[in-house]
Amino acid sequence: MAWYAIYTKSRMEKKVSLRLEELGIEAYCPTTKRKKQWSDRKKWVEEVLFRSYVFVNIDLEKQSGLVRRTFGVVNFVYWLHKPAVIQDAEILAIRQFLSDHLEVETIGTTAKVGDYITIESGPLTGQTAKIVGLKNKHEVRLKIESLGFELVAALAEKS
Repeated sequence: MAWYAIYTKSRMEKKVSLRLEELGIEAYCPTTKRKKQWSDRKKWVEEVLFRSYVFVNIDLEKQSGLVRRTFGVVNFVYWLHKPAVIQDAEILAIRQFLSDHLEVETIGTTAKVGDYITIESGPLTGQTAKIVGLKNKHEVRLKIESLGFELVAALAEKS
């Protein structure tokens, strides 16, 4: 069993995730809450974090056909001609990051340089991260190497 990323049809991530769960496949569709402004009100809405991506924890040989036949699934995400494997630690880091921060966004990245560090304190203790630069003291970033994304969250001001 390993985690794999699957590519879905546009705006079908949550539906695909539900369908896979109904078939007995462990699926994860990371979501974040975002405050939206309308002309007459503000409202918190749940949005998919990785557009057109859902993660599945499967035995590739036994369950890949079932995943591919699920309505809304386009295909697995490939890396070097094989379905891209997502590390358990990265899935756990995404879950932890989303539970600790509101209004998270993703930024695609192609950065190849920088130092690797191990986080020594806080909710991500033990995670390996790559330093990709410092914008300011009010932002935290977590780079997910296997996906080529960074999760970005604004830190709350302390009064």
